[in-house]
Amino acid sequence: MKLDTNGWLDEARHAASPNCDERPDNETPSLIVIHNISLPPGEFEGTAVESLFTNQLDWDAHPYYQGIRGMEVSAHFFIRRDGELIQFVPCTKRAWHAGISTWCGREKCNDFSIGIELEGTDETPFTDIQYTRLNELLAALRDTYPILGVTGHSDIAPGRKSDPGPCFEWARVADTSRSLS
Repeated sequence: MKLDTNGWLDEARHAASPNCDERPDNETPSLIVIHNISLPPGEFEGTAVESLFTNQLDWDAHPYYQGIRGMEVSAHFFIRRDGELIQFVPCTKRAWHAGISTWCGREKCNDFSIGIELEGTDETPFTDIQYTRLNELLAALRDTYPILGVTGHSDIAPGRKSDPGPCFEWARVADTSRSLS
């Protein structure tokens, strides 16, 4: 796996999201934030997450979507339960994944982080292939950027977010320097 100079990964399927912007002062990514997502919650293998991140979700397709209607969010990467890797935002840009957040005294984690979403829930164990793909992706990111830490969304937004959740096995993440906010 390799990233090009624009921050696109060669082994990922690309589905460009409009939900991104420039990093302030050309900030270089130094943090990786792990999330989980499924839409509707607990349902896997549909196209709803990709549709949400590309602003194409049919808000009327499921009652749950009414509560998130109009959200404009994204992540850099999404790892499906079968290991498929999708990239929505180049790593050189700021994806809108962390929201109000703080890591090691720095606020606005989107400015300096890369967001990785795993298809899942807080209550569902992740698949072996997801951990394999995550570790491959982390190695590629570490080869390209000065990554100082890998952390969970819950660690940078405590009380507001709970992902990646208690089923996420941090011990299966290679070379993690997990830091809390």
